[in-house]
Amino acid sequence: MSLVLKNVTRRFDRHVAVNNVNLEIPEGQMVGVIGASGAGKSTLLRMLNRLIDTSNGDIIFGDLNVSALKGQQLRNWQRDCAMIFQQFNLVPRLDVLTNVMLGRLNHRSTLTSLLNMFSDEERAMALQALDRLGIAKAALQKAGTLSGGQQQRVAIARALVQQPKVILADEPIASLDPRNAQIVMESLRDINQKDGLTVVTNLHTLDTARTYCDRIVGMQAGTVVFDGTPEELTNTAAQRIYGVEGMAEAFSEAVTSTSLDIPRPPKPGDAPKIVPVEAADVEQHTTSPELEKVS
Repeated sequence: MSLVLKNVTRRFDRHVAVNNVNLEIPEGQMVGVIGASGAGKSTLLRMLNRLIDTSNGDIIFGDLNVSALKGQQLRNWQRDCAMIFQQFNLVPRLDVLTNVMLGRLNHRSTLTSLLNMFSDEERAMALQALDRLGIAKAALQKAGTLSGGQQQRVAIARALVQQPKVILADEPIASLDPRNAQIVMESLRDINQKDGLTVVTNLHTLDTARTYCDRIVGMQAGTVVFDGTPEELTNTAAQRIYGVEGMAEAFSEAVTSTSLDIPRPPKPGDAPKIVPVEAADVEQHTTSPELEKVS
């Protein structure tokens, strides 16, 4: 099913963060949304997941008007439209396996969720997702002891066990070094190509979008100013997105890039295998207050 945005606008008081966006994203496409800070990328993704509401316009998925959903129907949509955040939103004091199983909460009754009761099938599902992301060995470690790249892969595994129809990733590599950023992007592309899931991800650098995405949407001041293939994203088009002064940042490794001389695969069947990386460093990260309450 396609994900369709019709005249979608979001205002915060007098500030227009997203302005009259019209997009149709076919099922199974991997879309990179690019633009400078403040362009409206994160606001757009949060409206798709209904973490914030639209001010005007409609978001349609199949026969669902996502922008009008309430109650259980809204919770069902947030289960079907998994969100991956820049800061991972794991619960550091819980082990990795439990963090992944938290992705099953929207599939469960309120009572079993409160009692934190997970079935053997759900545990097996979580372990399989961790194995796919190359970090099954860390299943019993506390999430807070993992490196940033490993934590983001745990977050992706948590999204997978939701069994979603759409995955949204909000700046998933912004806090990672180039090697870990590459692994995370390869993981998202692998899920997109092998599972046929629609993936929409906000990105900051042009080389990452060109390498991993089928389609690139460029935003500037809340408006879509580019919508095309990686090959169509020329320097002239990039200047419309970032402006002349922003071009250096758009290509900057310091921002976080995945530019490690990895060629774009010629077809989906040739996607590279995800390679596990054992990071020695330990980092501390911001967590989600909502997930803290679950524990």
